[in-house]
Amino acid sequence: MRIFFKLNAAALCLGLSLLAQAQPVSQPPVRIALIESLSGAFANTGEAVFRNLVWATERVNARGGVKLADGPHPLVIERYDNKGQNEEALAALRSAIDDGVTVIAQGNSSSVAAALIDAINKHNEREPGKRVLFLNYSAVDPILTNEKCSYWHFRFDAHADMRMAALMDVFKDDKAVKKVYLIGQDYSFGQAVLREGRKQIAAQRPDVQIVGDELHPIGRVKDFIPYAVKIKSSGAQAVLTGNWGNDLTLLIKAAKEVGYEGKFYTFYGNALGVPAALGDAGVGKVIAVADWFPNTPGAASENFYQSFRQRFPRPQDDYVHMRMQLMVETLAQSLEKAGSSEAAAVAAQMEKATVNFSGFKGSMRAADHQFQQPLAVAIMDKQGAPGAKFDVEGSGYGFRVIKAISAQRAEQPTSCQMIRP
Repeated sequence: MRIFFKLNAAALCLGLSLLAQAQPVSQPPVRIALIESLSGAFANTGEAVFRNLVWATERVNARGGVKLADGPHPLVIERYDNKGQNEEALAALRSAIDDGVTVIAQGNSSSVAAALIDAINKHNEREPGKRVLFLNYSAVDPILTNEKCSYWHFRFDAHADMRMAALMDVFKDDKAVKKVYLIGQDYSFGQAVLREGRKQIAAQRPDVQIVGDELHPIGRVKDFIPYAVKIKSSGAQAVLTGNWGNDLTLLIKAAKEVGYEGKFYTFYGNALGVPAALGDAGVGKVIAVADWFPNTPGAASENFYQSFRQRFPRPQDDYVHMRMQLMVETLAQSLEKAGSSEAAAVAAQMEKATVNFSGFKGSMRAADHQFQQPLAVAIMDKQGAPGAKFDVEGSGYGFRVIKAISAQRAEQPTSCQMIRP
């Protein structure tokens, strides 16, 4: 069994653990190519995804793998570094297909996802005997399940407009905010966030003045102090941003350094160094939206989180997403119902899948392949405060849920015109 890993020593340990889980299953593995930033400015986000997917596949393999018509098969994650670049991602896709991989997973860039969708559409039409599926766990530009929707692409994260609507459920009632500063990364996702932010602020809080509206280069700004100075001098009581990874951490650190005391309404402010960077200054001021938080109420949610922390006990590895677990569970379910790993057969099952895991439920919408699931909004607090039992990354700060949004309420219409094979 040939396993293709491009990894560092820590990742090698995870890979060997996964192989150990797969060994009792006699049939060849169903191989999942993770095409992600595994080096460079956003390497930490790629490694965090890898841990999530490894943990999910270990769980499937521990129960005997996926049962196909010819017997049980393990799931295996194979790493392909796209270095955060579209061209590298397309080269990685070609390598994965040449290696015989049938499932592609990517998410930490909407521009990369768009390039992969186009390439996979062309490949699957040109070579129907070697078709592949694309599972997207984080690329949330709304266009990907609207104008650019594809039969071969399945998104398991709520898209940017869905996330923004959830944030606005809290923002609209924040009467202390009279001025807001919009800032984001200058690519398709960042542009989509600010566009929808302007739209929803105008609709729900027309009394709020937008005092800043700017985009910055993604992954290239090392010093956010000039941006933080502009934010503070604008008089904004809140910042709205879709920034993620190092771009968010550096922005937050810079804001603290210049003494900015306003709130941050974020898509991803609950991890990857942000709580530790702010400390007490972030308590009650950093708001984030997600499909799930470690402090989501309920025994099933708590057991899920504690199981992950037992598997990855280091504080710096404390980055777990329910949607990535649901994605792998949906794949396993769809493979078994199809009885095959052939892409079209699996896609036909996946587009009508409903999955339940650890007290959490989601379903795939066939019209556009956008996963429908509850969302939550949470605010940063000290660990141990009511609703904040668990902290983030050993920082001493966690996020308590302040708003729960049902899947039905989070759902939004689609303009997708799906072309089916």
